[in-house]
Formats: sequence, structure tokens, C-alpha cells
Amino acid sequence: MVLGGSRGMGAAIVRRLAAEGRPTAFTYAASPGPAAALAAEVEAAGGTALALQADSADAGAVRAAIEAAVTRFGKLGVLVVNAGVLKAGTIDQFALADFDHMLAVNVRGVFAAIHYAAPHLTDGGRVIVIGSNTAGHIGTPGSSVYAMTKAAVAQLARGAALDLAPRKITVNTIQPGPIATDMTADLMDYITPRLPLGRIGEASEVAGLAAWLAGPDAGYMTGAALTLDGGWSA
Repeated sequence: MVLGGSRGMGAAIVRRLAAEGRPTAFTYAASPGPAAALAAEVEAAGGTALALQADSADAGAVRAAIEAAVTRFGKLGVLVVNAGVLKAGTIDQFALADFDHMLAVNVRGVFAAIHYAAPHLTDGGRVIVIGSNTAGHIGTPGSSVYAMTKAAVAQLARGAALDLAPRKITVNTIQPGPIATDMTADLMDYITPRLPLGRIGEASEVAGLAAWLAGPDAGYMTGAALTLDGGWSA
């Protein structure tokens, strides 16, 4: 199951996991069109996908989506928590309402996803949280609140790795840097010259790492935060 799977990195992860033969449920917040198109694309390629509406700011909606996925497919083998929002602004001008919304989606939403999914995960299952390299390296002004939420998520995932280890469930965080999605489209000219590798990352590269973490070769990795940012934070 992929929370926040209709666009960008989430959609790339849905495509990759479905292509590997995994029936995949995914959530979307408010755009049914792209979600339906992604599900149809997966089905046309021979995969199985289920689109479910759930705003990750609403813990009850997250729970309902997880339960719907379990009803359709049975036990969960892999949970990917990708849903997140990005609002920038210096701390002296950042609106309290935006602060609360980012906490609700980026932190509480991740907790709710793992909390409600855990009873439905198979022993030996995988939890993959999509965080951000800003958890350890902010880099630019106006990122304080976003970075705070991603640092909190990284620690939450580390703790969850210990909590779920007795069931052999691994919990790891992918911390992407700049990735070519609609969220970064307006920042390409600013970001690219600052990247040591000289290019923006692709959503498919995040999906590739997620697929590895979901696969048999990653069974001994848990509690890790894997940075994928073209050298931005080196």
C-alpha cells in the first residue's frame, strides 16, 4: 500500500511495485482524475491497482483506506508512506495554520499510517517512509518547518523499526533531495547548479530504491535513513 500514490514519487513507486507483480492500493487526497488514470495505466500493463481517497491529515480517513485495502487484497506485505505537503516561508512569517497542516500531514499522518497498518502487516513485512534530505541538512532559508517535520519523521521511523523488529518487520526512510516532480518544477533553474551531480533526480530512482527496500535483499536493513540527493548534503 502506498499512502500518497497518485503523483510524482508516489506514482512512480506504485508503477514499480505493481510491475513487480504486487497488487497495490494507493491513496490520493483531492484529485480523483490522476488517481483513476494511474490505476487504469497499471491495469493496462497487466498489474493490479486500487485507488482510495484519503487525506493524510485525517487519521480516520487513513485508517479507513488501510482497512479497504486489506478487505480487497488481504494482509499487507509492504507499506510506503509518501504523502506529504511542502510549504515554504521564513519562521517569522510562517502562518500558524500552515504549521498545523504540515504537522498533521507530514508527522501525524505518518504515525497514523504505520499505527493503523501495523496489525495488518505480515510478519517480515516492510515499511518505507519517504522523508527528505532536509531532515539533516536544511540548505536554504524558508525550510525550517518542513525540515522539522522530516526530522521528526526520521526519528519516528527509527523508533518504529525497534518496535516492529520482534515481528521481523523492517522500517526504513528514504530521504530524497530535489526530484523532478510538479512540486519542484518552478525550482529547477535554482536547484540544478547547486547539485554536485549536475542534475535533478528522477522519481523512478526513488521508486527503484523503494523496490529494493521492499525486496528480499534488504531483509537485514532496518532503522536506516537513506539519502538520495545527488550529493546535495555531502
